[in-house]
Amino acid sequence: MKKTILFLSIAVASGALFINVYNSVVDAASWGSQIPESLETARKYYSTFTPATFLRVFSPLNQVLALLALILFWRSAQTVRKYLGIALVMYIATDALTFGYFYPRINIMFETGTDVKVLTQAWQEWNAMNWVRSLVILTGVFFSSLSMHKIYSHPKSESKNTRQASGMLTR
Repeated sequence: MKKTILFLSIAVASGALFINVYNSVVDAASWGSQIPESLETARKYYSTFTPATFLRVFSPLNQVLALLALILFWRSAQTVRKYLGIALVMYIATDALTFGYFYPRINIMFETGTDVKVLTQAWQEWNAMNWVRSLVILTGVFFSSLSMHKIYSHPKSESKNTRQASGMLTR
């Protein structure tokens, strides 16, 4: 079950990463193609659902899965704990970036902005920083995967650490 939780965390985080990259490659390019008309088209297109609809469910789910993985593997090798902790921090940092940096620009582009200069600046800032956000998510996926590799490449030390922590191994 422990490994399943970690696999799920990696899968969900990878999905969020690919949604984010898709937004940069396809959506953001379309949004900035002919501002303000292109943003008005996007506003109409996103009137019902947006990528945020998906991410508002799967980003917290991934954070919960990453936290569960960290808790479940707490008695594993120190490097596994460290890698899982780094991954969790990256997933939380992604949401911190989203709320602190991206939502204000999304608000300008899709709700309040009318001035072409302001819209263009918001789009350029969003577009450039979304690659940074993708890198943060990728870093989380990398460390989650590295922990999985460590778990599978050293299964005996994993079980030994678990037995030692539970007092089952005596000298």
